[in-house]
Amino acid sequence: MEGVGFIRIFTGGMSIRPAYLGDLNAIMDVLVAAKGIMRASGNMGQWINGYPSREVISDDISHGYGFVVEAPEGIAGYFAFIPSPEPTYLKIYDGAWLEDTSPYHVVHRIGSYPQVHGVFKAIMDWCFSKDPNIRIDTHRDNTIMQHVILKYGFKYCGIIYLSSGDERLAYQKISCR
Repeated sequence: MEGVGFIRIFTGGMSIRPAYLGDLNAIMDVLVAAKGIMRASGNMGQWINGYPSREVISDDISHGYGFVVEAPEGIAGYFAFIPSPEPTYLKIYDGAWLEDTSPYHVVHRIGSYPQVHGVFKAIMDWCFSKDPNIRIDTHRDNTIMQHVILKYGFKYCGIIYLSSGDERLAYQKISCR
């Protein structure tokens, strides 16, 4: 992942940069707001029991996987950009990955404030500038995320199971650079 994230890319007035431990409080505020969006849309089963915790986000940051989306007003979003292999993606059910031999990156823990629009697109534009092969998953009840994933051009590939046994809908997109 050498060189990933150290040049800011601006998309729609937003920039993406590596997250720092000093950003942790602002990131957690973003994730609380994202949980609120989920609950308001009827998604009661995702991001429960304190997940994602400060420890999970700190771990993302310490490994160089955590990134923030900055808007003119400050930190507006967060996501983890993790190189393959993703252990929970080794087995997929009721489908298949579009391509299963090349390295890829996974995008996890996307969260943003509801009043800031275009965060998902900014994240994905940045991610695809780093790797043409991206995988992502989401909860069955997260209809908002399913919508933006498909709108961005990802293809539904099947079902994966987290280490907890929870089901997730899995998607992949491979772009031409």
